[in-house]
Amino acid sequence: MGDPAADLREDLPAKQVHLIRATYRLMGEKGTHGLTLQDVADAAGVSKAVIVYYFKSKENLVLATMRWVLGQVADRIRSAIDGVDDPEAKVTAMVNAIFVDARRNRNFYLAYVNLVDHSARLDRFNELSGTFRTIVHGTYAEVVTAGVEAGAFADRDPREAAMVVRAIIDGLFLQWLEEPDWERTHAAYREVCIRALLSYLRSPTASPRAPRPSSASR
Repeated sequence: MGDPAADLREDLPAKQVHLIRATYRLMGEKGTHGLTLQDVADAAGVSKAVIVYYFKSKENLVLATMRWVLGQVADRIRSAIDGVDDPEAKVTAMVNAIFVDARRNRNFYLAYVNLVDHSARLDRFNELSGTFRTIVHGTYAEVVTAGVEAGAFADRDPREAAMVVRAIIDGLFLQWLEEPDWERTHAAYREVCIRALLSYLRSPTASPRAPRPSSASR
């Protein structure tokens, strides 16, 4: 079985990465629908013809941008949990890697909401969304399985538990996006997320432990 995350990794020329980074920043500010190729050209300091040369169309540019950023997120989560053995510490490390920074999280989730919107209508975006969903669910299921095998988490179907874990994380992010003071409340939502996940995952027979403060809040 292949590595689904490999589908998100592309060895792109520096020029294309520069254009993708500019596009991603603008997607957080303007949204996908309000974005134009000229906006990207102005932000990147190039002519519109350069963008057309590399990406041909706005749809291709947005798709390449989302593939790049989803790959970055998937790799960051993987790096955070690798080498962490304690099941609860692994959950905390995972959440810290997801709730990485208020501004970066806001840009990502605003762009991701646009991806979900596109994926409901366009097959190419639906395929990308499905790839990312497979990676995320697989990572969450891995964390759940490790906790179950260690006797720290309740014995649940890992696939079903992964769906619930994602629902908690994404649900809290959607609520956080609605906060007027989203920068100030970011850390509080991260801590709520850690507590909610551990409360759901813990085995009823395991000795309860006081939740550790996340490293990002120390």
